[in-house]
Formats: sequence, structure tokens, C-alpha cells
Amino acid sequence: MLKKTLLAFGLFAMALTGARAESKDIVDTAVGAGQFTTLVKLVQEAGLVETLKGKGPFTVLAPSDEAFKKVPKEIVEKLLADKKLLTQVLTYHVIAGKVMSTDLKNGASPKTVQGEAVKVRIKGQTVRFNNAKVVKADIGASNGVIHVIDTVILPPSVAKALGLDKAKDKAKKSY
Repeated sequence: MLKKTLLAFGLFAMALTGARAESKDIVDTAVGAGQFTTLVKLVQEAGLVETLKGKGPFTVLAPSDEAFKKVPKEIVEKLLADKKLLTQVLTYHVIAGKVMSTDLKNGASPKTVQGEAVKVRIKGQTVRFNNAKVVKADIGASNGVIHVIDTVILPPSVAKALGLDKAKDKAKKSY
């Protein structure tokens, strides 16, 4: 009887912990994770906080702080100087709806909130959106899900605006 009671209590505690983890919206979940300080700062700069705190659901392809360190300083400066371009880059990292990793199909091209599609590539256990590798998937939030990616991806239109569309190396369109 004691074992059953402890097991039931343990399952109840796990359920409560899971419910609490998803009681935060995407923005608060990102802030609490501690690895998205650059992303959160840029979302604030672009005026997208209230949108991402909204009902959703949203799927956010969230570049870690390490991913942002790979972006050349001159690109960051151009984006910060042009709120429209910054907003386009950030909304290219958002898909309308809650897309869990188990929902992804190799070769799919979901349309982002920015309007352009990202390409899903799955090889073995590795999932990529364009050139960005998913390093942690399915972080639940009350209004969607976050997939942590190791690279900042640029929509083709922004790559063109920044003069990166002429780059022979496709990796220059993501950092």
C-alpha cells in the first residue's frame, strides 16, 4: 500500500511540475532558460514581446546565445539599424501553430510568420531547419513550443537585402 501511495504521489508531483513548466508563455520560458538573452533583447528591440506573449500557438526556432555569437558584427549592426529587417529575421524564426518534433517530416517547407518558408531536413536523429541544427526540441510553453537551434537563419529576402544572396556558400545565409 505504501509503495502505491508513493508511486501515486510521485506521478501527481510530476504532473504538477509539467503543468507548471508550461504555464509560462514563450517569452517567459525563453527568459527563464537563460540561454536566449540575445534573442530576447532583439525581440524587445523589434517590439515583438506582446505578440509572442499572445494566444498563439507559435513554434519558435530559437537561436541560442552561442548561435548569435557566430553572426558577423556588421550584420548585427545592419539589423539593429533597420527595425524592418530585424523583424523579418525574427519572424522567420516563428511558425504559426504548435509543431512538435514528432510532427516534422523530411523535406517539408513550413511557412514562417515572416512569409517565407524554411526547409526541414531530417537525417537519422538530426533535424535541421535550413542549415540550423535543432540542439534541443519540444520545450513546451503555454502558447506553443520552442526548438533550440545552433544557427541564426536568414530569410532569402533579407539575405538579398544584405547582399548575401550572391554568396556561393549557402552557409552565408545563416550563421
